[in-house]
Amino acid sequence: MKRMIGMAAVLVLAAAPAFAQGNPTSDAVRKAWGSVKQNISESAEQMPEANYGFKPVDSVRTFGEILAHVAGANYVFCGTAVSEKAPHTEDEFEKNAKTKADIVKALSESIAYCDAKYTALTDASGAKMIDMPYDMGRTAGVYALMLNTSHNAEHYGNLVTYFRIKGMVPPSSKRN
Repeated sequence: MKRMIGMAAVLVLAAAPAFAQGNPTSDAVRKAWGSVKQNISESAEQMPEANYGFKPVDSVRTFGEILAHVAGANYVFCGTAVSEKAPHTEDEFEKNAKTKADIVKALSESIAYCDAKYTALTDASGAKMIDMPYDMGRTAGVYALMLNTSHNAEHYGNLVTYFRIKGMVPPSSKRN
């Protein structure tokens, strides 16, 4: 009996490092989100309102339209991650938010909405299967949050170009 108790104690102690690791996948997803949301938020604040209507060529979105698009997409992807109907559509803010104040407000609120989803994420909850938007099929819920992060990063890349064309240093470069 003592030997069995001893073996059980050894197994528990051996397994402890695995339990101490927590949620390494969801922690990494949260870390990536934290970085990109900082870049997007600081971009929205840094660009003067006069440049919110700027676009380098006619075939692309304005600076403000990119941020408004990101705000709407945040709701879609973050809601999808937890099988929740998004409270706003992807194009809602791009169609309706026209001033810097309106766009920054929409973006900030969408980030807060997403923050709640990223905060609640665990490795186990992220593994739950969900239906993706835009006929993208069925996959693990964490994918919607990963896609949201990469979508924000993609559009931050657009914003960096706009900053550079305007002779400005983008937020991520200012921090380095």
